[in-house]
Parts: sequence; structure tokens; C-alpha cells
Amino acid sequence: MQNKKIHQGRNIKRFREMLGIKQEALAFELGDDWNQKKVSLLEQKETVESDILVQVAQILKVPAEAIENFDEEQAVNIISNTFTSNDTSTLNAINVQPTFNPLDKMVELYERMLVQQKEMIEKLERLIEKK
Repeated sequence: MQNKKIHQGRNIKRFREMLGIKQEALAFELGDDWNQKKVSLLEQKETVESDILVQVAQILKVPAEAIENFDEEQAVNIISNTFTSNDTSTLNAINVQPTFNPLDKMVELYERMLVQQKEMIEKLERLIEKK
């Protein structure tokens, strides 16, 4: 098995996009030294400095280890092996009954989004007050 290098910058981009966060917003959260272009360059780096990686992980609210270790090819292989092991696996996956109430999860997600939106509004208000 080959020892493939994980591209941390690309992982930052993947997580950022999955969370619907723009490069400008991430730059704002990272501080005054950052802008959209610098975030773009960060996302092109194969290896990211650990202090920046930890800071980005905190902003994105994901574990730093997720950014450091996520390997898309490995995830695809796991999913592929799971669903091609027999002909009925896809049907079984569709019929899985969750052990949680999906509506509760939606409410929880919505509440988290509201908290994040409130935090962003407060930060923008503080920024406006500084000017």
C-alpha cells in the first residue's frame, strides 16, 4: 500500500466549503493580517503550519486531526467497499432506521446556525464600531 501524502490545504478548503464559509469570512476570523488571497494560498499548501491549522480548525469548529488526516481517496474506498460487498447492500443502506430523531438533529443544527449568525453579527458590529 502506498504512503500517500495528505494535502492539508485542500482539506481546509473542503471543510470550509462543506460549512458554507467563504474565504473572506475565514480571513476575517483569522485576523487583520489575513485576506481572501492569503486564504486561497493557504488552501494550496500541502502542509499547513500547526498553529495556523489549529486556529483554522477552531474557526471551522472541526478537530485539527480531521484536517490533518482526512484522505478523500480512503473515504471513497471505504464507501465503495461498503456498498459493493453484495447486491443488496445499497438497498439495506436505504432502509436503515436512524437511532435518533432526524427532526431533533435539524433543530439542533438550526440552533447552532443561529448562534453562529449571532456571533458573526456581534463581530461585525464591533468592527463597525472600531471604524
